[in-house]
Amino acid sequence: MNRLVLFSTIFVVTVILSLSVVPAFAHPHSGQIMINGHTHESQTKIIPLNGMIGLEKSTVLFHASENNTLPWGFVEGKIANHVEGYPVIIQIFQNNHPIHFAQTDVNEDGSYEYKFRVLTTENGNTAKIFDGNYYVTIFKVVYLNQENFV
Repeated sequence: MNRLVLFSTIFVVTVILSLSVVPAFAHPHSGQIMINGHTHESQTKIIPLNGMIGLEKSTVLFHASENNTLPWGFVEGKIANHVEGYPVIIQIFQNNHPIHFAQTDVNEDGSYEYKFRVLTTENGNTAKIFDGNYYVTIFKVVYLNQENFV
C-alpha cells in the first residue's frame, strides 16, 4: 500500500514537472544518456521526495535525421543508485508538445532500455513517426545518499 501511494505521488510529481518550467527543490548537474547508441549530454535535476529517495529528472536533445532508415530508436542507461521496484518514465516532446510517453523496468544492475518506433512501413510505404528535433525527459527514482544503496 505504501509503495502504491509513493508511486502515485511520483507519477503526479512527474506530470506536474512536465508541465512546469522550473521545478522547486531541484539540484542541477549534467550527465550522459544514450539515445540510439550515441552519448548525449543531459541536464539533470534531483527532486527530493523524502529523506531517502528522490526523483532524478534528465533532459536531453534527440534528433531524428531526415536520412534515417532504421525503424527503431532507443533510450538506454544505467542508474548507479536506483531504488528497486520503480520504473523509468520517458517523455518525448517536440516544440513543447507531448509526442510520446512510456515507462520501462530497471534491471537488478540498474540498467534500462526502451525501444520506440521511428519509422513504420505499411503496404510498402514508409512513414516517419519522428522527424526533426525532440527533447527527451527521463525520470528515475534514486537514493539520495550513498549509504542508502541496496
